[in-house]
Amino acid sequence: MAMLRLRITGTEDDARAISDLLQSIEGIEHVEETDDLMPKMDDDDSSSAGLSDDIGPGSHELEVEVGNESTAQKVRDAVQELALELDVFVEYETDEG
Repeated sequence: MAMLRLRITGTEDDARAISDLLQSIEGIEHVEETDDLMPKMDDDDSSSAGLSDDIGPGSHELEVEVGNESTAQKVRDAVQELALELDVFVEYETDEG
């Protein structure tokens, strides 16, 4: 069983669309959004509030458990196609095992 980790640079709607796509692919064992597990440490009145790092589409992380390498490749291909349509950036980190 392989675990794919995806980091999506896009809006919440973009991440939801990719997550929905993943749920529809046969052979996917599990999909879970893993970011935002810790609360944001920024205060509204903090000196870093409103900086460019806080403005923009945001980053979303998903873990996708797949049954085999063939399914992992289906995931990569399908996500790449949707990412191009949505104009978002997707990075992959794999963990075989």
